[in-house]
Amino acid sequence: MQRICVYCGSNSGRRPVYADAARKLADELIGQDIELVYGGANKGIMGVIADAVLKQGGKVHGVIPEMLREKELAHRNLTQLHIVVSMHERKSMMAILSDGFIALPGGFGTLEEIIEIITWAQLKFHDKPCGLLNVDGYFDHLLAYLDHAESEGFLRTENRRMLLCDRTASGLIQKMRQYTAPVVEKWTG
Repeated sequence: MQRICVYCGSNSGRRPVYADAARKLADELIGQDIELVYGGANKGIMGVIADAVLKQGGKVHGVIPEMLREKELAHRNLTQLHIVVSMHERKSMMAILSDGFIALPGGFGTLEEIIEIITWAQLKFHDKPCGLLNVDGYFDHLLAYLDHAESEGFLRTENRRMLLCDRTASGLIQKMRQYTAPVVEKWTG
């Protein structure tokens, strides 16, 4: 695993625990010689993780659409900053550049990105690991929803297990390294 894409908020959240988790994830990426791929901004949790990786001499690849370049304040000190035309191009490039995907706390954008990339995995567009860094139980309600979708027959058990989860960066990356994509069809019944 050479590069991990991290989806996270362009806001910082109300509690310092989220920024702390981003820094711990940065430490783990550096410790395992893994490069960061992310949305290219210098604000919020996005800026925290990028700055933490850069401060330790790591490589950071940002991907940001031109229309968000000023709004999200594109980070100017990255190893590489890709300016793209659209959000679709952003997500596609991030997927191509990455060997795995982690969601830190965030809002609609973060949720949409991790759900889309796990959907791509479910449809066999890729076989890369996808996970949630469940900082202080942030994703507990999402996990309960997914369990409910499984119990109601909308997710196969094998597909539900594709979305890895851990409360620590080291635990999550270890699970990602051990991950093997299931050999099942998406459809239930």
